[in-house]
Order: sequence, then structure tokens, then C-alpha cells
Amino acid sequence: MDKKDIAGIRRQLKVDNDLLKITDIFNVYIMKETTDIYHHQSQPFEMLDKDQQELFMANFKKVLTGQLDEKLFELKFKREAEDHSQLILHKGLLSSGVEEWKEQMLQMTEKMINDHPYEKDVVITFIRAEYLMKTKRSSEGSDESERDSVYANPFILCSINKTEEPKKEIQFDYIEKEFKYKIEVDPVIDLKNPMSGFLFPSITEGASDVNHVLYSSGKANEPDYRFIEDVLNGEEFMTAQEDKAVFEEVIKDVVGNQLNPSTLSSVYGEINRVVEENEDDEPPKLDYKDVERVLTQSGEQVDSEKIKTAFKRFTDDEGYELKASSIVPKYKSKSIKINTKIANISISPQDLEYVRQVNYKGKRCIMIEVEEDAEIDGFKMLPEAFGE
Repeated sequence: MDKKDIAGIRRQLKVDNDLLKITDIFNVYIMKETTDIYHHQSQPFEMLDKDQQELFMANFKKVLTGQLDEKLFELKFKREAEDHSQLILHKGLLSSGVEEWKEQMLQMTEKMINDHPYEKDVVITFIRAEYLMKTKRSSEGSDESERDSVYANPFILCSINKTEEPKKEIQFDYIEKEFKYKIEVDPVIDLKNPMSGFLFPSITEGASDVNHVLYSSGKANEPDYRFIEDVLNGEEFMTAQEDKAVFEEVIKDVVGNQLNPSTLSSVYGEINRVVEENEDDEPPKLDYKDVERVLTQSGEQVDSEKIKTAFKRFTDDEGYELKASSIVPKYKSKSIKINTKIANISISPQDLEYVRQVNYKGKRCIMIEVEEDAEIDGFKMLPEAFGE
């Protein structure tokens, strides 16, 4: 799945939408510091009040919100695993009756809580639904509706949410004209901040892929590897942050810690070009040969064997491929940070070529080439001749 596929599903998560049909919702309540199921309840989604439906829809959108390889991760299932989740989820997806669906989801719940008590009460929510995606855009003047020809993709979505203790409040009773202490004992489900979740199967360009599952972590760059490996039985992977860290370490190992801003700008520019040229295709990846090519085109003289050795040192695999989109900073925003004791400067990657570190009167200075007068608190800076 790419960001367009995920955004397409997320946009459909709204009440009274004929392109998304949620049949059942199944909630499981887990008591804190235990590994027991306290209560579970299944019902048709359409039987919920509209306000409840809206709350859950917002929660499901949160599960599918975030950057790929930072908060959302498409996982390939391991080939072999005990009580394989791929099989459990596939059975649940194909089940015709509610009882069979519940049985499979309870198996998934048992895998989530097995030897892993939560610090707070937790509610695990499953839905089974069908996402309808039109196969082609109808031509102008055609009588054919865009809904006449669609892909139908059944899926299961899971959201894991912690509960919060109810707030203690003082209320004023207008009738009795007195202040009252409000006591609530029922825990509140925090649907606004899901701890994690997943979507099965992956849906790419209207086609379901039961060999992959989309995992959602609670926080960016903080995936739960226990959940990924033991619960979902997904293969190991590297986050975008880890890919970038490997790239930086390889560069440092090959060319050293020092690099001209113009060279770094050229490196990022070349990688960004590759990303943009393959925007509609499979996300491009860079192996050690590609990194050598990028550095060479940026004016660095590098040793191919040294890069190959660096890849093996930092990834345990000389053939490892880095995702290009994970390496290059956000290209059209001020995503590069230049940190000094005096000031912190933000600049876009393509503007790095206008930055220099120079010696001025025996002191190191940052020099930035600009086309217009700079301003400080509304005052234009007075131009000075360099060196005076």
C-alpha cells in the first residue's frame, strides 16, 4: 500500500457512506495487569447510535493516519508461525456467521494479551467491512454511474485503545440551588489516541493482498516489535528513521564527518529526483551501488568496496536496500536544521547550496547567500562589505 491507497480508505470512513459498508463491530474489554478477557460484545454497526458511529469512525481514521515507515508499516507475513495470524484473520474475513467471526477475533485477542498485561484497562475493537472502489472514471456524457463498476474489498480493522479514569467534578444544580459533587465510576475509552491497530488485508489500487497487513503504531518511529512479530507474525523491517540513520553512518564512514553543504544539497537533490520520478511506481530503493553513484555525481571520490563494507557493518547485509523516501528530508519545506550555540537555522534541502561555513577574523561563521535584504523584528539589516 502507498499513501494514496491509505488515504483512499481513510476518506471513506464516514457515516452513511455507500462506498464503505461496516457490517459488525466487536469490542473486547481487558482488565489492567491481567491477561484475561473481562467482557466482549458484538453487534451490527448500524445498530449503534449515530453519535457512537461518529466516535468510532474518528477512531478508525486515527489508526490509518500517519506517514508510511514512520507510523504506518506494511508488513509481510512470516512463512511459518505458531497459530499464524494470517490464517486466523483470513478465516475471520471469510466467515459467514457472526459466531465464527467472533471466535477468530477472540483468538487474535488472546495473542495480544498472552504474557503481556497492560498498565491500564484496554478495549480492543474489531470491525469487518467492505470498501468499494470504482474501477474507472466514467466519461463525460456517459449514463454509466461511477458506482456501477467497482472493486469490492472486504477487510478487518482493529483498534486498541486505553481507558481513562472519569474526571471528578463539582456541578451546580439549578433546581435545588446547590453545589453537588459528581461521582462517575465508569471508565472512559480514549478513542482519540489509539495505542495501535492494524488493517487486513492490504489493499493496493483496488486489489486485496492477503500476504500483507498494515500495522499502525501509537507513536511515530516507535513500533511495538513484540506486537509485530508475536501477534501479527510479521517479518522484521526498518523504520524510516532507522534507514536514515544507516545512510548517515554509511556516508560518515566513507567520506568522514565533514561534508560541504553544497555537496549534501546535491546528494539530497539526486535522491529526491529518483523519488519523484518513481512516485507512481514501486517506492525506489538504494543499494550500496546507488549510494556510490549519488556520491560520485555529487563530486565525491569514493571507494565502492568501502561503501559495500559499510553497508554490511551497519545492516549485517551488504545487499540491503534503503528506501529513498526515508533518506531525503521533506524537500519543499525547511526540514534541514543547522544547530549552533548562538542560533538554530531551518532551511530547505535545495537551499543548502547557499550556505557556507567560513573563517572571519579568526572565527568560524555561518554565511547564507540571500537575494533580498534580511529583516530583524521588522527592521532591514544594514548591508556590510565582507571583511570590514
